[in-house]
Amino acid sequence: MNASDTPVPRRGALRAGAGAALAGVLAAGCADPDATTARPAGTRPDRASPENPAAAAQRPPSPRPAPGPHRFPGLPVQIDHGPRDRARVALTFHGQGDPAIARTLLTEAERAQARVTVLAVGSWLDEHPDMARRVLDGGHELGNHTQHHTDISTMDEAAAYAEIDECARRLRRLTGSIGTWFRPSRARDATPLVRRLAARAGYPHVLSYDVDSLDFTSPGAAAVTRKVAGEIRNGSVVSLHFGYADTVAALPLLLTEIDRRGLRAVTTTELLT
Repeated sequence: MNASDTPVPRRGALRAGAGAALAGVLAAGCADPDATTARPAGTRPDRASPENPAAAAQRPPSPRPAPGPHRFPGLPVQIDHGPRDRARVALTFHGQGDPAIARTLLTEAERAQARVTVLAVGSWLDEHPDMARRVLDGGHELGNHTQHHTDISTMDEAAAYAEIDECARRLRRLTGSIGTWFRPSRARDATPLVRRLAARAGYPHVLSYDVDSLDFTSPGAAAVTRKVAGEIRNGSVVSLHFGYADTVAALPLLLTEIDRRGLRAVTTTELLT
């Protein structure tokens, strides 16, 4: 916990009418290299080299590697919430599904000056590799949610490790890092075996949550909003999902409620530092 605490700016104007809509929802029921080929003799070099230093100046810089996992001394291997004495929360999204919905959710968060944590499924990144950089370029953080999103708790050691390691390799290839967090697939809590395997793959902690939006059951935006608004508090880690229309409709209301309570939505790493 010796990383610097980077302040997140307060939100500006939020979507018009979101506060009024939230009040109605809560009143109704509230109490996630390039290969170098040989150059023929005498031809002009077209890439950076000692012969052509100008090419190096013209080439756009490579993106910086994404942040990697942090170790938080004094915290358990499995983390389900942050400090209760600070007005922060972490919205975490299970990363798979329609990339258009994912982009809409990220844009909505950015409009409200919120940062989120995305736990990506490796096979989803294989299909939509641009989403890794989209998450990071928005100021969010990216983590590992296994390669195929199958029930990791029921797998033997070799199969479970492969699920973690294969997704870590995808993340490293796309971003230069294995990501900041690992979250087990189809399980709120990691088994002791999965915790050990995550550590072997390079993740000192596994990320759980203390508020489950249940958005994956498609209960309607009002139900998602009531569920989260009724349980969120200082330090909460909220489980949400890409790929569900209810989540898209609920997110502006949730961000309004977070702001109304004087909370800030930050990445999970920021929550804990």
